[in-house]
Amino acid sequence: MREKYRNIKMYSSLSLRARRSNPAIIAKIPGLRRRLCLLAMTVIFVFIFPALPNAQAGLPPIIRDTEIEAIFSEWTTPLLKASEIGPDNVRIILVQSDQVNAFVAGGANIFFYTGLIKKTDGPEEVIGVLAHEMGHIAGGHLITTQDALERASYESILGAVLGLGAAIATGNGAAASAIITGSQNIAGRRFLAHSRINEASADQAAFSYITRAQLNPSGLSSFFKKLQDQELLPATQQSEYVRTHPITRNRIEAMDALIAKSPLKDQAPTARWQDQHARMKAKLIGFINPEQTAWAYPKEDTSIPARYARTIAAYRRNDIPTALRGIDELLHDEPHNAYFYELKGQMLVDFSRVEEALPAYRKAVELMPEGPLLRIALAHALLQDEDNRAQVEEAIRHLERALIKEKRSTRVHRLLATAYGRSGRESLAKLHLAEEAVLQQRLPYAKAQAESALKDFRAGSSEWIKTKDVLNHIALLEQQMN
Repeated sequence: MREKYRNIKMYSSLSLRARRSNPAIIAKIPGLRRRLCLLAMTVIFVFIFPALPNAQAGLPPIIRDTEIEAIFSEWTTPLLKASEIGPDNVRIILVQSDQVNAFVAGGANIFFYTGLIKKTDGPEEVIGVLAHEMGHIAGGHLITTQDALERASYESILGAVLGLGAAIATGNGAAASAIITGSQNIAGRRFLAHSRINEASADQAAFSYITRAQLNPSGLSSFFKKLQDQELLPATQQSEYVRTHPITRNRIEAMDALIAKSPLKDQAPTARWQDQHARMKAKLIGFINPEQTAWAYPKEDTSIPARYARTIAAYRRNDIPTALRGIDELLHDEPHNAYFYELKGQMLVDFSRVEEALPAYRKAVELMPEGPLLRIALAHALLQDEDNRAQVEEAIRHLERALIKEKRSTRVHRLLATAYGRSGRESLAKLHLAEEAVLQQRLPYAKAQAESALKDFRAGSSEWIKTKDVLNHIALLEQQMN
């Protein structure tokens, strides 16, 4: 796949590298395993979306997609208000995997698998799962020993938890050694474990949030019912969601009893949310499973979601004329759709037509100026011309703006390091290389880059203060490792 959806190459980090985990973590795993078994808890496994060029084998990659993230943000806004969690306290991270799963890890981060989204029939089922996971966050169902991963990249969090999950599930420390990335001793210090009591509590909380938000709670039960038969399968054939979330008949019956009394149970989702759900599924199928597009969206289906899926599938197949014709037809119908302009820009970059891509990306940013991922994509395209100083400076402006919201993005720091390096500001380039390495938990490299940058900054300047902050944070992480 390309740039954002490649089997691939992703949009959130350019250089996530496999590292050797610290044996000190592995030595502690068997005891932790016994403790979790005694508490009847199940570790939540973590996976990621579009494969990073240097990502560790076996880790699914993270998807960063402006449109899908905006949809999730819109759907969760009423739930966050109802739960009183706060609109800026929860992040939803999309994971490319055909497994059906969702979980909380590394703080108030909800990791959502694409396989789960593709299994849903409407927004109410996605909202039900989101509300359930928010119930875990509000209920404090987190095992926390240190906050070292709070400033780690999502890739590092996922790699760490996946490694610990494998070791705890198998009792094999070597499994963690083979999987954990970006961690040293601090990796995986935070992850979520579920007990049956916690599950029931999260169910009750989810129903409460959805009801207060004046939404239909039926999706809470209908999605669980889809998975109920999987409990009869061998564990190796069950979906991750069934293995990590006990979908028992009693829980479903309890939820059905609550839903039966709800005056909202027959309320249909808004036409807007139904359309968003259809577009989201179409986009995921087009990018991840282009070979399925023909039968999922036959030519007779002329809806926007169907045409969207077919256009993306053509792009994935390198059918350049069909892909560009399809996106131009979509833009003709919706000339103010920032996501369509973003897709056109992405296509043109991948078709080696970068100069043509810039107007499309600039239009996307114009239509959605608060979309940091759009600015990152534009900056990446601008930096394709290594000798154009004006474009380098434009890229820096967009990246610095994007960094305000994307503090955990290793990609932003890598692109800023590239841009500042090309503009001759080597010290700033080193600072951003250090920031990237901290997010990836590569502390020795981060420390070396930051110390080198510090020598060139005037004491007391904003750059000097920022570099000192990075070094202080590295020192704290090193202290936690020992």
